[in-house]
Amino acid sequence: MLQRNDGELSSKQGMANAVRPVQSPRPAGATTRNPHIVLVEDDREISSLLVTFLQGNGVRVSVAPDGRRLAPLLRKESVDLLILDLMLPGEDGLSICRRLRSSSSNLPIIVLTAKGAEIDRIIGLEMGADDYLTKPFNPRELLARIRAVLRRSSSALMGDLRPDTSLIFDGWRLNPIIRQLHDRNGVRVTLTSAEFDLLMTFCERPRRVLSREMLLDLTRGRSANPFERSVDILVSRLRQKIENNPKDPVLIQTIRSAGYIFSAEVKCE
Repeated sequence: MLQRNDGELSSKQGMANAVRPVQSPRPAGATTRNPHIVLVEDDREISSLLVTFLQGNGVRVSVAPDGRRLAPLLRKESVDLLILDLMLPGEDGLSICRRLRSSSSNLPIIVLTAKGAEIDRIIGLEMGADDYLTKPFNPRELLARIRAVLRRSSSALMGDLRPDTSLIFDGWRLNPIIRQLHDRNGVRVTLTSAEFDLLMTFCERPRRVLSREMLLDLTRGRSANPFERSVDILVSRLRQKIENNPKDPVLIQTIRSAGYIFSAEVKCE
């Protein structure tokens, strides 16, 4: 983990020392298909070393140096996750993230940023990113975050639930198998991977006060960063999608100095 004078991730000695494969057992139920990740990074040296590291750990990687060349990749390829640098030529990473989310894309996105200020991370999450990593970073941490986001976004079977099983709350229908949410009129509402995981966590624990630390642990596990505001941002994003009045929420209520509570009754059908 090194840092260049301009604040960017060093792609030389530290990075080269970190590209050895990380052995990790395949999780139960995982498929044999290697995940396909698109890395949007304009620094060729950093891209090359990250590609070497990720491919050495069973990840298929495509590289797009900017947003213009990302578009055809997303049209032609099946992509499991996007790693998005924010400082790009032409359209910046925040704009790309915002555009993808406005088009109802639920593609998992991990943002890379050389800006470590809290406000920069908040903006990235508000634009719809599922996770973020501040440069300089250890590529092994990036790999851990990739695996965590992919686990959360997978549609693996959950226990004994049937494919048509849904969780019902206040007229909403949440299907944990195909990871879809439908409103009271049957219209599908697109959720990011992180938003879906948060809503699932609430539905599994209705009418219980959940602290920010608990929500971080339940939704992000060991990859959680002690950046508590990330939970608040996700709650705000989720309220925008499921509350009649996000400024006066009824379903997800704030408990001062304690956390949040999901007030709806949840049924399984």
